[in-house]
Amino acid sequence: MYSFNELQGIVQKEIDGLELSIPPEGLFEPMKYILGIGGKRLRPILVLLSTNLFKEDLTKACLPAIGMEVFHNFTLLHDDVMDNAPIRRSKKTVHEKWNSNVAILSGDAMSIKAYQYIVSCEDKYLRDVLTVFNQTALEVCEGQQFDMDFEDRDDVKEEEYLNMIRLKTAVLLGGSLKMGAIMGDASPKDADLLYHFGTNLGMAFQLQDDLLDVFGDEAVFGKKIGGDILSNKKTFLLIKALENAKGKDREELVIWLGAKEFDPEEKIEVVRGIYKKLKVREQSQIKIDEYFAYCLEYLDKVEVEAEKKKELYALVSGLVNRSV
Repeated sequence: MYSFNELQGIVQKEIDGLELSIPPEGLFEPMKYILGIGGKRLRPILVLLSTNLFKEDLTKACLPAIGMEVFHNFTLLHDDVMDNAPIRRSKKTVHEKWNSNVAILSGDAMSIKAYQYIVSCEDKYLRDVLTVFNQTALEVCEGQQFDMDFEDRDDVKEEEYLNMIRLKTAVLLGGSLKMGAIMGDASPKDADLLYHFGTNLGMAFQLQDDLLDVFGDEAVFGKKIGGDILSNKKTFLLIKALENAKGKDREELVIWLGAKEFDPEEKIEVVRGIYKKLKVREQSQIKIDEYFAYCLEYLDKVEVEAEKKKELYALVSGLVNRSV
């Protein structure tokens, strides 16, 4: 069995070996840049961890795993354009370093590259792997559209938000695990259990991301803190605050949400203070813990020895105490 760190090394070696220093440089250099500025490589590692539960030889699963990382980075590249985000992993975003047209076209090419890598899986798995990937990719786009729709609404409900992050973020983790299980010759039941393990992990992961965006350490988190507050992003924290705020707290929150001109640091500080007063941080943490508990329930049911699942258990444990 491979360890998480060993798989991280394998994934990084595969990424470093991708042929991206080719003309036209204006198309491929941004791909090389976004893939080169780091990241946890969680999705390709999940593919390989899942395959490794059932099979020792991961050689033929490596490139499809990289396809999931390339697809993930394609979504980040386009998301950053839509969100007008200046920083990604402590570096300039592609549209800031080049421009939006470059970011869009390079992102399009990355999505095609992702397919090229994924279809390199063995023929006997191709149909099932593509079925999972196509469904996952479409759902990610659906989630992004819901996220954009929420920008113009002040009545987003908790259930709507949770469905949005399931589509935008969580299904990519679930899909990675299910694809890995398919390439490992897992039973359909175990493949589905790993999918649900991954989606619940993704839910907890995104809720943590929202929490860290408000209460995290910028130097550790790798991007500016308070960006969701400044953009009035409909996160779990804001939704719960709008549900719970009364009287003066609600008036002040609504004023800040409607303000067109403001001091960014002041807005972050005031809204964060309202969140603290309303204890939405604690409510968010309860929801995060619920999803981590669901993760473990699904992982427990996967029919392989507990020893083989230790890296996945360790992953959940590490994310419970995540600060980045």
